Formats: sequence, structure tokens, C-alpha cells
Amino acid sequence: MIKPDYSQPIPKDLGKVHFIGIGGSGMSGIARMLLQMGYQVTGSDVRDSPNIKALEALGAKITIGHDARNLGDADTVVVTSALWETNPELLLAIESGLPVLHRSALLAHLGSQGKLIAVAGAHGKTTSTGMVVTGLSKLGADPSFVNGGVIQEYGASSGFGKGEHFVIEADESDSSFLHYDTAVALITNVDPDHLDHFGSLEAFQGEFAKFADAASHLVVISSDDPGAIAVRQRLSHDRVITFGKDATATVRLSSIDSTGPQVSARIEYQGQSELLSLSIPGEHNAINAAGAIAVLVGLGFDFSKSVEAVAGFCGTDRRFQLHGSHRGVCVYDDFAHHPTEVAAALKAARAACGSGRLITVFQPHLFSRTRIFYREFAEALALSDISIVTSIYAAREDPEPGVTADLITDAYGDQGVVKLVPEWDDVPAVAAGLAKPGDFIITMGCGDIYKMVPALLSALEE
Repeated sequence: MIKPDYSQPIPKDLGKVHFIGIGGSGMSGIARMLLQMGYQVTGSDVRDSPNIKALEALGAKITIGHDARNLGDADTVVVTSALWETNPELLLAIESGLPVLHRSALLAHLGSQGKLIAVAGAHGKTTSTGMVVTGLSKLGADPSFVNGGVIQEYGASSGFGKGEHFVIEADESDSSFLHYDTAVALITNVDPDHLDHFGSLEAFQGEFAKFADAASHLVVISSDDPGAIAVRQRLSHDRVITFGKDATATVRLSSIDSTGPQVSARIEYQGQSELLSLSIPGEHNAINAAGAIAVLVGLGFDFSKSVEAVAGFCGTDRRFQLHGSHRGVCVYDDFAHHPTEVAAALKAARAACGSGRLITVFQPHLFSRTRIFYREFAEALALSDISIVTSIYAAREDPEPGVTADLITDAYGDQGVVKLVPEWDDVPAVAAGLAKPGDFIITMGCGDIYKMVPALLSALEE
């Protein structure tokens, strides 16, 4: 695993830029922005993906598989934390004396060119970032942005705008968000995560407090989340706006209706009140919208116009995204990979699916996260009518003895509503065999579970 090195100077001219692991959500977004800025971009990754195809369509030259020869005549190399230090392209870049930049260091450099709005939190970041971008765009601000997921309205996870604002999804997992020149810090929540890196909840919250206090202009933070409340108590910042359902919130939600496929709420700010109606489901998304609106009014935009602008948000890829249906069974996909996210996504799905049964296909992400939260995952997944759990997606981690997906399924109180299906190829037939007309199947996780959707649809058709 590669740790960010912020001591590496950023070249005045990046020249030809090579991304090792270009297909990841963070890497592909930065690569797309550089292409829009006129840079030559090359890259490599272990497998093909929609992100790679989109970059190739914009002119990037990408190779599947890692090999030292892929480096070519690159002038600057960009890496991600998920990379192993033995990667042959990385080793050659170091040997050749090329500038090797961690993606967060390059993102910090790009973001420093404008008024940086950094969105952080254990979950809700991608949606909240998309909402801020949508709001600014509809208000005529034309922001630049790098998001962790594709904003459906723009069909991209990043964009190079002409306005002064630069919006990014900030990564707290390795403390890299502390290195951004942040003007506005938006904290969606501070639910415990990445404790393998931070060591304790107190240390995790401490990093968020440092991040917020470093913001030069404004801090926007949840009024409801216990972790965010604890962080706020540590802050010395002189300008803080809160958002949420709490009676003390600066931007306050009430009368939330999340019983259907779209969520609505009453939203209030400084004596003004508006109806907020979103085209996406879930109470958590109404709260995300309140955070985005709080950012906009904190920047000086009109409250009513900000509500209208954020209401135009159409969602991001892999957030309760419908992919198709067969035999009257709808197949969705969602990025949720933390117990709180899983619970929020399934509550929203439950409201959308009405009387149909909810069948969740869950791929745990990381051995460490599974070990720490397996009981909480079982509790969250129990919001489904049936859960199918497949093998852990290791990502950057080596296997841990005794840590398997069985930990989650064994923690279920009712073994009749959960199935452990470790082999990927077996899952579609099992899910299709369980589904009846009117049911919903939702794949869930931040690994490669989304790639199972075509096979699920084919199994339903068969």
C-alpha cells in the first residue's frame, strides 16, 4: 500500500502524465480533468472497466495489466494508495527519477487553483459532492470538480469549469484530506471507519477536527450525527453552519417524507422556509441535500434559489441505480459498504419497492472492515427480506486468518433469510431462483460486485 508523500514537489509543467491504476474512481476523475485541461494521459490497470472506456474515448492511452514498458515516455507518474510498492511501473519510475505523485497530492495541487470546497465523511460524500456541484452549476457558478462517482446529469465524475469554485470528494481514509487548501469544509458525518489506520475512534474524530479547523472560510457539519457532534465540540473555527433534523440546526429539515421512490421535506434557514423535493429516495438523501444547501448559503447564494438548484440533482452512479428488469424483477446496484450506509440504502430501497421483496447481494469490502463490523453488517442486511453474502473483496489488503464472509452470515439471528454463496459464478442463479415477480434484487458493495448485474439479468431471463 502506497502512502501519500506531500514532500514531492509538483512540477510546473506535468508534461505527459501516466496513471498507475487509472481505473479507480479517484484516479479516473483526476485523469479526466487533466485530459480536459489539454494534457496527454496514459495509464494502466489490472482490468478493464467503464471508467477506462470513458477515458479512452477522451484520448487516454491505457493498457490492461501492469508492466514496466507501460511507462513509455511519461514525464510525471500518478499513483494510488491501493498500489503495491513492488509494482513494476512504479519501480521503473523511481529508478528513472521521475516525479511520482500520490493522487491526493495532485488533487490538492489542482484544487489550490480555486476556492476549494472539500466534502468529507464516513459516507454520503459522493452524493453530497454531486449535490454541491449540481447546485453551483445551476446557479451559474460553473465549478471544477472531482467526485468519487459519476454524477448522472453530467455523465462524468469530474469536470473542468471556468468558475472560481473547485469541489472535491475528500478522502479521510489515510488522512490525505488534511493536505488540501480547503476554503469550505463539509462534513456529512463521522461514523467510525478506517479504524485499522487511525487506531481509535478518538483519533478518527481528531483528524476531522483538524480538517475542519483548517478551512479558511467556513465549516458545514451535521447537527445529528453523534460523531459530527463530538467533532464540533472540538472546533475552534469562528464560522460554523450546521444542518439536519435537530432543532438547533442552522439549515433545518422537518416533515421528511421518505415513504416512496422520491423523498421530500420542509427546509428552513434564517426564518425562510421552502419545500425540498428530490428525484431520489431516502431520508439520508434529504439530509445530504440540506448539507449541500448549507454550503451554498454559506457561500452567499440565495436560500430559495439554492433549494431549487439542489433539487435538480439526479443522482450518482452506483447509488440505488436501476439497471433493468426481467420477469417483473428489478435489478439495482448500490455502492454502500459500511453498516450505516447499508442500512440507509436498504431503508430507501424498502420505500421504493413497496410490497415487493428485497433481495440483497452483498460483497463485503476489506478483511479489516469485515472483522470490525460483521455484527453491524448482519443487523443492517437484515432489513432485506433475503440476503446473499459472497466472498470478501480484498482490495488493498492481504487475507486475515479466520476472517471470511461467514462472520456476517453466522451473526444472523434468523438463518432462514441469509445465504452464504462464496463462489461468484454461483450467485446469479441463486438470486434469480429466489426472486418472484414484483421483487427487487440489489447488488451492494464498493468492490466489483456491480459487474455481476448483467449476469443477474441474464439469469432472470433464463
